[in-house]
Amino acid sequence: MNIELRQLRYFVAVAEERHFGRAAARLHMTQPPLSQTIQSLEAALGTPLFERTKRSVSLTPAGAALLPEARRILQQAAALPDLARRAASGESGLLSLSFVSTADYSVLPPLLREFRERYPQVQIDLREATTDVQLEDLMQGRIDAGLLIPPLHDKARAELDYMTVLSEPLVLAAPQGLKGLRGKNSVALKSVAEMPLIIFPRRIAPAFHDAIVGCFRDAGLTPRIGQEAIQMQTIVGLVSAGMGIALVPQSVSNLQRPGVEYRALSDRTALFETGLAWRRDNASPVLHTFLELLRKKR
Repeated sequence: MNIELRQLRYFVAVAEERHFGRAAARLHMTQPPLSQTIQSLEAALGTPLFERTKRSVSLTPAGAALLPEARRILQQAAALPDLARRAASGESGLLSLSFVSTADYSVLPPLLREFRERYPQVQIDLREATTDVQLEDLMQGRIDAGLLIPPLHDKARAELDYMTVLSEPLVLAAPQGLKGLRGKNSVALKSVAEMPLIIFPRRIAPAFHDAIVGCFRDAGLTPRIGQEAIQMQTIVGLVSAGMGIALVPQSVSNLQRPGVEYRALSDRTALFETGLAWRRDNASPVLHTFLELLRKKR
C-alpha cells in the first residue's frame, strides 16, 4: 500500500468541507483531479471513505475513523523540517554523559540546569562512573562525554579531547569534635596526622590519590591509610562514622553529613581538577552544543 501525504491532505479537506467543490477551491485546484485522488485513496484502503449524494458528502465509519489519524500524520509531517533543523543544530537529540562522584557536588548540577533551560528538547542520559570506566566507555563510543579526573593515559590522549572545567583546593573532612579543630578556620595536617586516612584507591584515580599522599609528604608526614572507597559519599560517610579523616575537593563541603566537619588546610595543597573528555571524532551536534556552553562558561 502506497498512501501519499497529498492524498491525506485532500481527504481532510473534503471531510472538513463536506463538499468536493468547496474542498477543491480551498486546495486551489479543480474538482475532477480531487475526486480522482480520493477515489485512488479509497481503492488503496479497500473501503469507501465518503457517502456521496448529489447534494451532500458525509463520512463513512471508515472515513470517520481515518480523519483524526490523517490529521495527526499531517501535523507530524509538517513538523519534520523543524525537527530536522533542531537535530542538526544540536537543539534536540540525546547526550550521554558520565561523571565522577565529586562532580555531583560542584560543576554537574549548575551545568545540567543551564543546559536543560537552554535546550529542553535534549534528552540527557546520566551515568555515574569512575574515571577509568569513563575512559573505556569513551574509547568504545558508549558515551558522548565524561566529567572525570585527569590525567588521561596515552591511549586515551590519542583518541580523546579534554577541557578543564574546574580547579579547586583540597580541604580536610574530619569527625566532628576532633581535637584541634574547635575554633579554627584552618588546620595543619600535622595536627590530625595520627588519624587513619580514608582515600580513593590509586588504581581508580591515580592522580587524585597521589595528590593527597603528596600533601602529607610535603608536610613531612607519612599518611596511615585506614580505608579505601571509590565513592565520595562513602568516604564522607566513613569520616562521619569516626573511621578517619579525608582530604576532599572543596566543593564536597556542600555534602553536609552529621558528624563531619570541614576545614581549610594551612599546608600547601595541590589543586584538584575536574575536566570533560570526549571522542575527537564524535560529530554529534548535541555534544558540540554542550561543549559550546562549557567554553562560554570558562
